[in-house]
Amino acid sequence: MPNLASLLPTTSLKATVILLALTTLTAAQDYPTKPVRVIIPFPPGAINDTVGRLIATELTNRMGKQFIVDNRAGAGGVVGTELAANAPKDGYTLLVVSLVNTVNPWLYRLNYEPIKSFAPIAFVASSPNILVVNPQVPAKTLGEFIALAKKQPGKVQYASGGVGSFMHLGGELFKLSAGVDLLHVPFRGGGPAMTDVMGGHTNAAFATIPTATPQVNAGRVRALAVGASKRQAALPDVPTADEAGLPGYHVSNWVGLVAPAGAPPAIVDKLNKEIAAIMQTPDMQKQLANQGLEFVSMTPAEFGTFMEKELAKWGRVVKEGGITAQ
Repeated sequence: MPNLASLLPTTSLKATVILLALTTLTAAQDYPTKPVRVIIPFPPGAINDTVGRLIATELTNRMGKQFIVDNRAGAGGVVGTELAANAPKDGYTLLVVSLVNTVNPWLYRLNYEPIKSFAPIAFVASSPNILVVNPQVPAKTLGEFIALAKKQPGKVQYASGGVGSFMHLGGELFKLSAGVDLLHVPFRGGGPAMTDVMGGHTNAAFATIPTATPQVNAGRVRALAVGASKRQAALPDVPTADEAGLPGYHVSNWVGLVAPAGAPPAIVDKLNKEIAAIMQTPDMQKQLANQGLEFVSMTPAEFGTFMEKELAKWGRVVKEGGITAQ
């Protein structure tokens, strides 16, 4: 069958291309003309849900149409993510993604491509982990903790919120980065894990800033270092791992927004600009700071590159740490 384009006069082909471009641009300018579905692949309460709802509310206020949150939990985020991957590519279905989206490909057999199935829109917010220990642990600095772990291989314990959780991944990356052997003690959630560390039953935890800050301030745990490139406003006296002698140890639970691959680029760019404007307002900055979160501005292309790096990073941790889905 002959190519349709070869049968059109050159001028007609050019006119068609220009018309399509103008139609797409007009659609983006008018976007959204109906409610937009925002899939969050986790139940209410998680960082993905908290940040996703903030963004959906603000986009609704700014863009004049409802951005409706749809929690689709299951299989560690796989159920909702697959639903989004197979949704129409018109920009009216969005997906809240996080660190777990770059971990799941190494734990589960997926029916979608973790990067190629989606069009990156915007990096929204992130919160680094923080190494805390029970006050009775004889380590007052990160260097002393590493020395203790090397002196007692396999005996120093760290608690986590479960296999494959943010706390677990941070611990396994720490083991690889510091060259130590720690004993992983999984719990059903970050709360019970922190409670066990405070009680002195487990030595340490690679916790989230929001979870750890009240306990650090109350003296129930001792903070040794944060896994970020700069100190955190919530705990300004706690050094970064870089400062404390473990360069390159960066672990953040991040949240972003994507659409199914093939979504109109003009709509993707429009959403990116709207989100950047939202995240830089004083009110949103205050809300993020209260939850130990910070916004980092990225273009869609930069966010896509970031996700690719995260995919490779956590693939190494999962493989070398021998982590399997449970």
